[in-house]
Amino acid sequence: MQKYIPSLGFWFRQLISRDLNFYISWFLSFSCMPQSMIKQILRRLTRRQSKSGDKRDLVSGASPPSSITSTSSLDGDLSSTRITILPPGQDSELIYLTQQAHAGVRNCGMTIMPYEALPSFKDVPSSDRQSLLIKKLNLCHVIFDFTDSTKNLKEKEIKRQTLQDLVDYVTSATEKFPENVMQEIIMMVYVNLFRTLISPSSECKVPQAVDLEDDEPVMDPAWLHLHLVYDFFLNFLQSPETDAKLAKRYIDHSFVLKLINLFDSEDFREREYLKMILHRIYGRFMVYRPFIRKAINNIFYQFIFETEKHNGIAELLEVLESIINGFALPLKEEHKLFLVRALIPLHKPKCMGIYHQQLSHCITQFIVKDCKLADNVIRGLLKFWPITNSSKEVVFLGELEEVLDATQPPEFQRCMVPLFHQIARCLNSPHFQVAERALFLWNNDHIENLIKQNVKVLLPIIFPALERNTRSHWNPAVQSLMTYARKVFADNDPDFFAECLKKFEEDDIRSKEIQSKREMTWRRLEEIAATKAASNEPVLIPHIVH
Repeated sequence: MQKYIPSLGFWFRQLISRDLNFYISWFLSFSCMPQSMIKQILRRLTRRQSKSGDKRDLVSGASPPSSITSTSSLDGDLSSTRITILPPGQDSELIYLTQQAHAGVRNCGMTIMPYEALPSFKDVPSSDRQSLLIKKLNLCHVIFDFTDSTKNLKEKEIKRQTLQDLVDYVTSATEKFPENVMQEIIMMVYVNLFRTLISPSSECKVPQAVDLEDDEPVMDPAWLHLHLVYDFFLNFLQSPETDAKLAKRYIDHSFVLKLINLFDSEDFREREYLKMILHRIYGRFMVYRPFIRKAINNIFYQFIFETEKHNGIAELLEVLESIINGFALPLKEEHKLFLVRALIPLHKPKCMGIYHQQLSHCITQFIVKDCKLADNVIRGLLKFWPITNSSKEVVFLGELEEVLDATQPPEFQRCMVPLFHQIARCLNSPHFQVAERALFLWNNDHIENLIKQNVKVLLPIIFPALERNTRSHWNPAVQSLMTYARKVFADNDPDFFAECLKKFEEDDIRSKEIQSKREMTWRRLEEIAATKAASNEPVLIPHIVH
């Protein structure tokens, strides 16, 4: 079928102005025809094109109403017909559907009836249920507009009930789905789910991340039908009657990519379904695993370095968390590059707080898998450490505690010097929450042991911050925590602590002398400037001032 795709687009453009009824019927039956019949149809169409002046009207003698758009697409082996009912001035779309039904539009040998409810699966013999299944799937190709809640109420309810019947059928299926049924299933899912997502042009900023819980979630008005389609597809993937090798013909790379792109939906309910469905596809179709990881990687790159706008980063990270948990050891170089190039840079965007919990879990999973990666992770955190954002700095300190809790002594020793220079800056922060969160590191036994094992290197780095803030920090809680951390070092190695204290006092005296000399210099400059101010003479600084 692939070799006829170029001709297919050509004939669509030629036929749409000639005979819409013939165009729809030909396309709906396309997927069920053998190749010999397709060739025969194309030869006839070639002869038809050579004739001129033969303009045929629709069965009703009128053009289809503008409120109906019929789009057809062929993606690989997947053909689909989507009839969208837009908000019309009158119910002309139902008249048009009825006209098409009376005109004998057929799909796989079955006539599409007017939009009326079909019988339940329980009301037909078991031999006819497969035929009824295809009819119900075709009935669900019609897409209703939910922005106007007063239009097509009866038809919307018919589709909702039909989708519910399909969910019940696929859940209780007891025999394998044949290829023609599987093709119709994927076609129905394709038509209903893959659409253009409309999002407001608002940037993802820190205030949005902070007030996320206070904002009202965006709800898709078409969720009444969409959630049933997602239910149906999820149960289809989970069903033991679904042959993965057969389904792979229709759930191809293009299908999976479109599915991943839907993670940008603003409706959190849709993202939850997508998360479960993508996880099932990753589990059942092993050949697609590298492609799925690469597609997610590309979304992260675009989010980090271009837009900083995407609604589904948290859900994609949740999928990745289970994927990372299943990585075999030793880790492939591809996975390590993914950590360094995609996951660690995800700390850069301003709205990191929205997905930080999931990101932290993914990074911790990598360190649990390979403890040697701790050095790369810690240095990556230091690279993207916030400078002027105190709330984000508190989040970084929380993640740092989780990372250090999974870090072994050899990896800790590689990065401890730059790490504790940053912790010393946090201890000196005027924001009490930053200083307090940094001091919470001493409440972790594993981190405390790492510090004690390297006290000769680490204590001189942070001792000035500890001693100075123990004496004069404005916040009593921080001052108390500083005293505790100071006591830990004093009890661990009293002699070395006394040595550090002596050096701190000497440095403090020296710094006070330097400060005193600097103040004296400024006073001298002010006196000289004052004596010369009256005469407007330039001020020359004598060498003795220095």
